[in-house]
Amino acid sequence: MAFSLTESLDSFVKKHDNRQLLTIPIAVFVLSILVLTFTFASTGAPVNLGMEFKGGTMIAVTTGESTTYIEAKYSEYPIIDARSAGERVVMQFGPMDNKVQRALEDDITSSYSDVEIKQIGAVYGSALQFQAIKAVIISFLGMATVVFLIFRTAVPSIAVVLSALSDITIAAAFMNLAGIELSLGTVAALLMLIGYSVDSDILLTTRVLKRRGTVEEKISRAMHTGITMTTTTLAALVVMYLVSTYSYLIFSSLPQISLLSDISIVLIFGLAADIMNTWLLNTAILRWHVEGLSPRRRSA
Repeated sequence: MAFSLTESLDSFVKKHDNRQLLTIPIAVFVLSILVLTFTFASTGAPVNLGMEFKGGTMIAVTTGESTTYIEAKYSEYPIIDARSAGERVVMQFGPMDNKVQRALEDDITSSYSDVEIKQIGAVYGSALQFQAIKAVIISFLGMATVVFLIFRTAVPSIAVVLSALSDITIAAAFMNLAGIELSLGTVAALLMLIGYSVDSDILLTTRVLKRRGTVEEKISRAMHTGITMTTTTLAALVVMYLVSTYSYLIFSSLPQISLLSDISIVLIFGLAADIMNTWLLNTAILRWHVEGLSPRRRSA
């Protein structure tokens, strides 16, 4: 799979000029920004916030009732989601005032045994939002600083940062389209995506700027290594997604692990975007940069 993808991508890069290579990733990046802008205009946040960030109540009960029945049963309350977890059903409710909260808890405890209730206040959720934003910003600033220190050249360094920014933007837009909320788990996935993106981009940039050979040869060799690394990670993530999402269909005693499911699908889509951004966007910028330097080197 990796070899076939590498051959196809390498052939595509060689057959198209830099402007053509830039068109696809830039178009996807712009569309992603539009999706985030629309979500921000609709909800006040660029991504749909999960319970950890906007507050709410999560209630788990032991029951044989279906999630559809439970959602209909508690439709008068701000129920967001109900999902099966083995013999238990986990319900998630949005923020509500104290009176409605007490009525819901009384209704649940009178109807079910073995009830677990977790509540996150809006104030705590706002604090977590600030911490998440700060973590992403610090990660980006740290990554950009290290990249500039390594290459000490503006264009390649900006290309690495731009590629990582595009990866996260596309992954966040995908979360909105797929209905995946921003949780502590998906924030961790976005932070991991920065690391994966920088890894492949630095590999490409180092090979092109510091190895011998023609630009096309160096890009081809870097692509072979980089695609192998990325597809290996993707294979592991696909397995994690399938196990965490669908294992209960085979083994009824195993619950669906929503946290791992969300983390893995965000990383899968983010790494797919990274393949596009690294080997089209970053490659085009580096190729243009190196070709622009060549006449100067010959004249020197």
